[in-house]
Amino acid sequence: MAFDFGALFGRKKLPLVGLDISSSGIRLVELSDAGKNQLRLECFATEPLPRGAVVDGNIENIEQVSDAVARAWKKSGTRAKQVALGMPPASVITKKIILPGSLSEDNLELQVETEASQYIPFALDEVRLDFDVIGPADNSPEDIEVMLAATRKEKVEDRVAVAQAAGLKPTVMDIESYAARAAIERITRQKSQRGQILGLFQIGTNVTHVSILQDGEVLYEREQPFGGHSLTQDIVRNYGLSYEEAELRKKTGDLPDGYQTDILEPFLENAALEVTRAIQFFFTSTPYSQIDQLFLAGGCATIPGLVETVADRTRISTAVVSPFAGMQLGPNVREKQLRAEAPAYLVACGLAMRRFD
Repeated sequence: MAFDFGALFGRKKLPLVGLDISSSGIRLVELSDAGKNQLRLECFATEPLPRGAVVDGNIENIEQVSDAVARAWKKSGTRAKQVALGMPPASVITKKIILPGSLSEDNLELQVETEASQYIPFALDEVRLDFDVIGPADNSPEDIEVMLAATRKEKVEDRVAVAQAAGLKPTVMDIESYAARAAIERITRQKSQRGQILGLFQIGTNVTHVSILQDGEVLYEREQPFGGHSLTQDIVRNYGLSYEEAELRKKTGDLPDGYQTDILEPFLENAALEVTRAIQFFFTSTPYSQIDQLFLAGGCATIPGLVETVADRTRISTAVVSPFAGMQLGPNVREKQLRAEAPAYLVACGLAMRRFD
């Protein structure tokens, strides 16, 4: 019942590209080992998707998405065909369980399936199931802690079909939020002091994914229905533009007088309110009462004024995060483009890092 093309927690050291498929577009990253615990960004590329091709993490049009993947792969200049893909967190059930440490590998797999049936609201033959042994259980050294993950078969198969139709070979399937955390942990490992609580807000097209972390451990996670789509829609309504043109002008800033005060500033205030609300949810549902640093990622993170507005409303130090910070850059990497787009590549970068697990 485990994934037959690799493992959700697979650790294959292959030439590998991270392939992030979101509702707004395709993002692709290839990393290499630069030695001395350094990574090098060899290439990255993005390709927009038609509206409706991916909705709420579900691939609705395999042909449109696979064509976009093929264009992004060609644009990037990579030669690697193996890809690491991500599943939206909302479509994956994860659960930590405790099992006897004396189980053989075969018996362990059987026991995981038995335990999984208690937590998965589908028949096991309808799901893809995988697991990873984390290590000895905290309060029972003779037992082991195991993370199991399960998702509907068709959701995995759709992503596999997209990659294969683009001429690529799916090798690893991860969870997007896990990939994002791997990317952010690489950056914060050296910068943050032990014990600091970090808030990561990935602001996408329709959804903001919130992760509160401490020393690499997740304290809290949630998704909020808020993203850059609302800003684009406001531009469409106010200026009579097509959705695609509004998206383009949102990025270039080529909009009429009054855009700043009438449209952008209310959006920034709403975004800051969403961040503040998520922080309050965290405080009221956990024993914690402070966050030391906020990081913004996703395609909306670089919208002018967002960092300043969030920092002002939350009273918490806030920064836009680049997953490529501290990396060497390959000769084909365009630095100006990278600076403008880097925060949107958090998931793709984390997926590409699976090459080095």
